[in-house]
Amino acid sequence: MSIKEREDTMINRRDFGKISLSAGLVATMGRPAWAASAADTAVKAAQQYKGRTITIVWEAGLQSLDPTHFSGPKWKELTGMDVKVVEVATAEMFTKIMQDYKSGAGAYDALNVIPAWMPDLAQAGALEALDPYVEKYGYASELQTIAPTYRDNQMKVGGKIYGFPDDGDVFLMYYRRDLFEDPAVQKAFKDKTGKDLAVPKTWADFDVVGAGLTDVLKDKGIYGASFFRQPPYAMYMFEERFRNEGGKFFDPDTMKATINSDIGVKVFTAMRNENRFMPPGVEQFGFVENLATFLQGQSAMTISWPPYGRWAEGYGTDQEALNWVPKTTIAGKVGYALPPGGHPELAAGFALSVSSTSKNKDAAYLFIQWLNSEDVSRQRVQLPYTLRDPFRDSHYSDPGYLALWPNAKDYLAALKQASQTGLLDLSLLQTDKYEEVMRQAISKLWAGDDPKTILDAAAAQWNDITQKIGVDKQKMVYAAWAAESGAYPKT
Repeated sequence: MSIKEREDTMINRRDFGKISLSAGLVATMGRPAWAASAADTAVKAAQQYKGRTITIVWEAGLQSLDPTHFSGPKWKELTGMDVKVVEVATAEMFTKIMQDYKSGAGAYDALNVIPAWMPDLAQAGALEALDPYVEKYGYASELQTIAPTYRDNQMKVGGKIYGFPDDGDVFLMYYRRDLFEDPAVQKAFKDKTGKDLAVPKTWADFDVVGAGLTDVLKDKGIYGASFFRQPPYAMYMFEERFRNEGGKFFDPDTMKATINSDIGVKVFTAMRNENRFMPPGVEQFGFVENLATFLQGQSAMTISWPPYGRWAEGYGTDQEALNWVPKTTIAGKVGYALPPGGHPELAAGFALSVSSTSKNKDAAYLFIQWLNSEDVSRQRVQLPYTLRDPFRDSHYSDPGYLALWPNAKDYLAALKQASQTGLLDLSLLQTDKYEEVMRQAISKLWAGDDPKTILDAAAAQWNDITQKIGVDKQKMVYAAWAAESGAYPKT
C-alpha cells in the first residue's frame, strides 16, 4: 500500500536488527539446473555483474524493509551485486523519478511505480520498455501466472511492457463473523429491520445492515461499520463505488467529466449519510484510526487493503516494526468478502520498472525479474512487515500461506476473487491533478457542503485540466485506459 499519511505512524526504526528476515519461510532459492526457474535464470545471468551496485527507488517506511532486510541482502549473497535502496515518500516518488529522467543523471536503475503513473512516465520516456529483456531472459511464461486483474491492467502502456505488477493492493470487506452468526444478534436485527442479517452485497444492503447493527449493538460499544475517511483514502472508495453503481468518469466522445452525474451525486450523498451509523468523528479517520477501531472490536464491518486481514488475526504483529499495530481482540472472529458491488478498487499498488536513463539496465532488469518471480515473490508476500500483498495465482494456494492462521484459506480465497474482478485506478496524463481535485471535493463533503454543488465544481476543474493537457491527447489515453478489462465492471 502506498499512501503518504501512513509513513510517520506506521514504523518504529529503533532496532530493525531484531526483525526476523524470513518469518519461517523457505530459506533457499535454488532448484536443480534441469528445472531452472525465472529466479534461477536471473541469478545466473546477474553473476557476471558481481561487484556492481544497482540503485532502486522504494516507498519509505515498512515497504522498504523488503529490499533492505530481505531481498537486497539475499540478492548480494546470490550474485555478489549490491542493492542501494533510495527511500522516498510516496507523494514524492513520481516527481523524483521525473526529475531524474529530465536531468539525465541516471541516479536510479530500478523503480517502484504506482500503475496509475505509467502512462505519464512511459509517454515522457522515463521508463524502459521491458519486452526485449522479457524475451532475452525467458520471463514470459511466469508473467502469465500473475493474477489476471494485475497482469492485464498494470503491466503495459501502448501494448508494451513497462512494469511488472508486484503488489496485490485491493480493497476487501472485513466483517465480524461472530456477530453475523450470533443467534441473539440475528434475532435483534430481524426484529429491528424486518430482514435477515447477511453480509451486504450491494450498497443498499450495506445501509440497512450497517444502520441495523448500530441500533442493535451500540449499547455494547459496537457500531455497524467504520471506514477510513481522510480524502486520500476516501478518493479510492469513491472511484470504486461510483463505477459499481454504473458511473463513468468522462464522456468518451467529448472528454467532458461526468463525475457530477446523478450517479456521482447519489454516491457522494450516500457516503456522507452512512457516517451517521459509524463511530463519532469517523470523518477524520485515517488508515490507523480505522484499523484500531476494527481490531479493538468497535465496528462490525470495514473495508481496507489486505494487511487489515492479517493483522486482525495477529499475524506478524509481534515484529518490532509492527509494534504500532493495536493488539487485536478479534482473532478467529473475522470473515472476508468482496465489498458491495463485487468489483473492488485495486487502490494504488506497485509495479517494478527500469529507468530509461539507468547505466545498468540489464543488471537492474535481472534484479526486478528475480524479485517478481514465482519463487521469490511467494516469500516476499509472506514477510509480515513489508506490506507486499499477494498478486500471483500461486500466492493464493501456497501451502505455507494457507497455514499462517486458521482462516487464512478464506482470506486468500477472497483475495483471489478480488484479483479476478478488481477495478483499475483511473490512469490518465497528469492523473495526480485530477486526484487532487477529488481529494478537495471529499474534504468539502465531510464539511457539509452540498454534494451536487461540490461535484459540479469538481467536474468543471477536471474539464479545465483536460483542456490544458489537450482534449485529443487525453482522449486517446482515456480510451486506452477504458478499454482495459478492469476499467469498468463488465455488464
